[in-house]
Amino acid sequence: MSTVDRPDSRGYFGGYGGKFVPETLMAALDELEHAYREACADRGFQNEFKQLCRDYIGRPTPLYYARQLSEHARGAVILLKREDLAHTGAHKINNAVGQALLARRMGKKRVIAETGAGQHGVATAAACALLGLDAIVYMGEVDIERQSPNVHRMKLMGAEVHGVASGSRTLKDAINEAIRDWVTNVGDTYYLLGSVVGPHPYPLLVRDFQSVIGQETREQMLAEYKRLPDYLVACVGGGSNSIGLFHPFFHDGEVEFVGVEAAGRGLATKQHAAPLTAGKVGVLHGAKSYLMEDDNGQISETHSIAPGLDYPGVGPEHSYYKDTSRARYVAVTDEQAVEGFRLLCATEGIIPALEPAHAIYHAAQMAADLPAEKIIVVNLSGRGDKDLDIIARFTGEKI
Repeated sequence: MSTVDRPDSRGYFGGYGGKFVPETLMAALDELEHAYREACADRGFQNEFKQLCRDYIGRPTPLYYARQLSEHARGAVILLKREDLAHTGAHKINNAVGQALLARRMGKKRVIAETGAGQHGVATAAACALLGLDAIVYMGEVDIERQSPNVHRMKLMGAEVHGVASGSRTLKDAINEAIRDWVTNVGDTYYLLGSVVGPHPYPLLVRDFQSVIGQETREQMLAEYKRLPDYLVACVGGGSNSIGLFHPFFHDGEVEFVGVEAAGRGLATKQHAAPLTAGKVGVLHGAKSYLMEDDNGQISETHSIAPGLDYPGVGPEHSYYKDTSRARYVAVTDEQAVEGFRLLCATEGIIPALEPAHAIYHAAQMAADLPAEKIIVVNLSGRGDKDLDIIARFTGEKI
C-alpha cells in the first residue's frame, strides 16, 4: 500500500477533495482516518492484505500481450492488465478486501456498500463472507434490472441487496442511500465505499488498496520489457481502476496517462457521464471535484451503456490530474464502446466488461496512430459476462 504524495492533511488534491459531510459523520471519518494510519503502520495488517491478494484474489494478475488486437491496430503494442482474472471478475475485490480487513480491525460487524455495475457489490459480499461480516448493498433499480446476474451472486454470498427507487435509480442514488444509512447507524456500521470518490480519507485509502494494479504493472514491465510503458489507458467512472493503474507511475513523466469517460449517446446530447471532459467544478457526495450539473446548479442525470460509468462525478485526484495536465481525459460513446467490446472478443477471445470496453476502443484508435515500438497498457478492469444482456438489447440480438 502506498501513502505517499497527495492528498494533504485536510484531504485535498490541489483544490479538490475535502470533507463536505454532516457533522454526524465527521467523527466517523476521523476514526476511519486514524484506524487507516494505524493499519498502514502495522506489518501484520499489511502482510494479511498481501497474503489475501495472493491466495484469495489471485494476484498478481497477468500483463498480457494482446497480439491479435495489436496487429489489428497496425501500430503500437497493446498490453492488457488482466484484472478481469481477479476473484469475482474485476478490480473491485482489491479494495473490498482491504476495507473489509479495516472494518474488522475497527470492530464493525455491519458493512454497507453501494454498487452500479454490481462488481463492487459482489466484491463486498465476497469479502464480508470471507471475514464473517454482515453485508448490505444499495443498488439502483435500473442497475438491478440490467445487472441481475451480479444481484444473484451477492445474495448467494449472504448479502442483503436493497433496491433504490429514487432519482435516476442508478449509482448516484445508491450512494445517496448508503450515506443516509451510515448517518443513521454510524456507531456500528462501516461504509465500504467502492471508488476514489467521497469525503477524505476514502479517495486516499481506495487509491492505496487499488495501487497494487500499477505496482504490479511496473514490476511486470521492467521484468519482461526492461522499460516502462509509454501510455497507460483506463476507463474512468468514479475512477478507482484508473487511479490504481496511474498512481504508481505519477512521478514517471515519460509515462502518459489517458482516462476514458463515457460519452453515452454523445456529448452534445448531454446524455453522457463525462464530468472531466464536459463538466464543472462542484461538490458531490462529500468532496469537491468535477461533476455534471444543470444551469440551476442541480446534479444532472447521466447516461452510459456501462452501469459502472453511469455517475455524475469523479474522484478528486482525477480532477487534480486534469488541471495539472498529468492525465488527459477523453470520452467514448456507447456505440464505440460496443465496438471495442466486440473487437476484443473477436481478436483475443476475451469478453470485457462494458466499462473497460471504452478504454479498449480508445487504445486501439491510439495504437493505429503510433509507431510499433510504443507500448500501451490498458487496464482490463472487469470481465463481461455481466453485460451480455445489455449487449443483446443494444444490438437487437437474442441470447
